Amino acid sequence: MQFETLIFEVNDGVCCLTLNRPDSFNAFNDQQSFEMQDALKAIEKDKSIRVVVLTGAGKAFCSGQDLKAIAGQKRSLSESLYKRYNPIIRAMRNMPIPIICRLNGVAAGAGCSIALACDIIIASEAATMIEVFINVGLVLDSGSSYFLPRAVGSSKAFEMATMGTKITAAEALQLGIVNRVVPTEMLDEEVNKFVDYYKSAPTKAIGLMKKMLNKSGTSSLDEMLDYEAHCQEIAGRSNDYQEGVQSFVEKRKAIFKGN
Repeated sequence: MQFETLIFEVNDGVCCLTLNRPDSFNAFNDQQSFEMQDALKAIEKDKSIRVVVLTGAGKAFCSGQDLKAIAGQKRSLSESLYKRYNPIIRAMRNMPIPIICRLNGVAAGAGCSIALACDIIIASEAATMIEVFINVGLVLDSGSSYFLPRAVGSSKAFEMATMGTKITAAEALQLGIVNRVVPTEMLDEEVNKFVDYYKSAPTKAIGLMKKMLNKSGTSSLDEMLDYEAHCQEIAGRSNDYQEGVQSFVEKRKAIFKGN
């Protein structure tokens, strides 16, 4: 697919989606938010894609909303969220394949929210994260009020949200927000380790586990026990399960097809 504000590449079961407004540190304008929605829809329809890498062009991951693009406008911020950002976050969390954030630089505001909505975050040592909303008199949005306290706890989330505290990649690792931190020159190598695993993993089971983990945050133990049974029945009917059992019996490495 061709976009003006994104780079969309698919190769060997891997989609690399790059926010491509480097002159504005990949800040979101209207066009980029709608193109992002279209790209996520295309990814979900393409059953050959088994893993997504989300990153930013240039030195930044995403600096959030492009404030220059809306300066002087009178617009409903809630309508903007309903039409522009919320569909992105919902699509990311409902997507039945893993999304790896290649955190190459700053993730601020809605950009931080989008990073948090990914399933895995691999960060460069140069990357930073900041919930910058308070600096312009706004509140968390695009899912940060959901993801942040679950990642760092309520007290640290309150501090980060209300003080606009910038955290380094090393601090993010210590807090449990990111999965790995590596020197900038090793970022692609580390991301590719995860890509190589997920593009050959049992994708259907991973998609089901993503749904289970999403649901667990608002469910009781009894509800999750029932949902586990439901999902296990689906996984047990997959070709990957049959291949997993057969490879175990034959004492060989499983070749999962993702279905």
